[in-house]
Amino acid sequence: MQDTDVKQQLEAELEKAADVNEVENIRVAYLGKKGYITELLKNLKDLKGEQKKEFGQKINILKAEADAKITERIELLKKQRIERMIEKSEQYDVTLPCTLEQGSYHPITLVQREVEEIFESMGFTVEDYSEIVDDYHCFEALNIPKHHPARDMQDTYYLDNGQLLKTHTSAAQNAIMRKYGAPLRAIFPGRCFRNESTDACHENTFFQMEGMMIDENISISNLIYFMKVMLSDVFKQDIKVRLRPGFFPFVEPGFELDINCLICGGKGCPSCKNSGWLELCPCGMIHPNVLKAGGIDTDKYTGFAFGLGLTRLAMMKYGIKDIRDLNSGNLKVLSQFENI
Repeated sequence: MQDTDVKQQLEAELEKAADVNEVENIRVAYLGKKGYITELLKNLKDLKGEQKKEFGQKINILKAEADAKITERIELLKKQRIERMIEKSEQYDVTLPCTLEQGSYHPITLVQREVEEIFESMGFTVEDYSEIVDDYHCFEALNIPKHHPARDMQDTYYLDNGQLLKTHTSAAQNAIMRKYGAPLRAIFPGRCFRNESTDACHENTFFQMEGMMIDENISISNLIYFMKVMLSDVFKQDIKVRLRPGFFPFVEPGFELDINCLICGGKGCPSCKNSGWLELCPCGMIHPNVLKAGGIDTDKYTGFAFGLGLTRLAMMKYGIKDIRDLNSGNLKVLSQFENI
């Protein structure tokens, strides 16, 4: 096909194109790797001297013109589409006053971003992970084999294909270890799901932030230091914490890190079950079996992990007494954070 024929054919096809998708198909047909204009360039090998130079210039001009015509057609179709939408839309009075209400970030989003900045300043990377996971990553890679009694701690939502909704952010540990190896410092926030009865301090959908630090000579004192620094920065004051022994198959030893309830000042309220303390962060030293599953040399490296409850952290920071308010979609409750 000659260059003049290509040009005429292109113009004819563009004229018939009724939408942007058709024009894009034409672009590929003419300017793609195997397009008509691209194929013309292959004829250069049969030409010599001035003839080759002249033909090459013609093809380049044709290519530029084709690109311009295609772009022009796309812009025209977009303009026509907008005009049709305007014609079909309801008429409105542009002189009417506008009452524009400013939106606000969700309190959990505010807390998450703040905590991310704090950990990033301490050398941690921020990772993301899927909300739908398989059994291996959610349980088996975390030293919780099938039929282990520890699975009863988490009533899980299973899907028809055998996968499940992530019950804890710990489900990302294995993937993060294999992604970076050791040493590593990483946090990975996310939404979690458990089939639980709801009350003032329990929800079936909540947010956590998993954190890991793996290196040589890591101990529980490193964990306490990082958590104290983070909590002090978030609440802008020294926070009273305590460690209680706790069982989690993926850490050894395992602890529950509690903070003095800031809603009632430690006196006792429904949010802290009248204990004066609120469970915030299951944590501990990563179990050797979990490190091995992640490809980490347990003779050289140790590490700690924690599962920070972002939902409960938001409750403490903003004085939210009922966890169910956070997922309620109640703008009257949530809009108060717009100026924070």
